[in-house]
Amino acid sequence: MSSILLEAGNVYEDFEVETNVLFFKVGNHDLVIFHGRNYNIKKRMSAEQLGRLLKSPSYFHVQGEVYVNLNKISSIEDDFIYFGEKGAYAKRVHIPRRKQEAIRQLLGNRVS
Repeated sequence: MSSILLEAGNVYEDFEVETNVLFFKVGNHDLVIFHGRNYNIKKRMSAEQLGRLLKSPSYFHVQGEVYVNLNKISSIEDDFIYFGEKGAYAKRVHIPRRKQEAIRQLLGNRVS
């Protein structure tokens, strides 16, 4: 049990935005909520940090204040972006149809 707690503690302390985060939401007062495979982390960021994050080529704005990690998308189906396997507990984000084609093109360019 203690190893599980230690591992969870490391995720919260040592997570890297580019590699561990599936998507994030920008909230009020520079609060950003990062969503990983099995965790959510709320973190305050400076305006400079947030600006760099929003300009990152790894992230794409899908709607409102939601940005998805292009490197973590496994599929786009039925107006949802899926991260990993689909199923009852899948991490997914709703995406407007007008944004789907842009993301598909970006993903296609990365593979090419």
